[in-house]
Amino acid sequence: MTRTLTQDEAAIRATFTEHEEGMRLRDPARIVARYAEDVVTATLAPPLRNTGPDARDVESLAGWMAGFAGPITLEHRDLTVVVSGDVAFAHGLARLAAVPVGYPEGFSMWMRTTVGLQRRDGRWLVTHAHDSVPFHMDGSFLAATDLEP
Repeated sequence: MTRTLTQDEAAIRATFTEHEEGMRLRDPARIVARYAEDVVTATLAPPLRNTGPDARDVESLAGWMAGFAGPITLEHRDLTVVVSGDVAFAHGLARLAAVPVGYPEGFSMWMRTTVGLQRRDGRWLVTHAHDSVPFHMDGSFLAATDLEP
């Protein structure tokens, strides 16, 4: 049975495409344009969370991007979107791949992603974004960046 996307669901999925394109094009302004002014983010990098202006800091994101040579690839998979009125959330998996400056080889790692959105002035904006990587429970506490779906 084929399911048809609602207009809202399609618009929300487009925000994920914008994120992917912003990474590919190394365009931090394109990425943060998806965020509400009061967004809260929990990214893989410290600190534990960023809020508002700190989460929308184009210069910091540009600095992070400058740490990679060549393309930065972000791919979303198994994305589930739930919409109720002007509030929505989405969750799924994301793969980040890049080559750090000064390293001969790149990396590719999968993470979990959960995003909360609100429709404001007719536009879906990210109000909460959380990415995480599980860690090994064997006492090493190392991030499990070797997992694949």
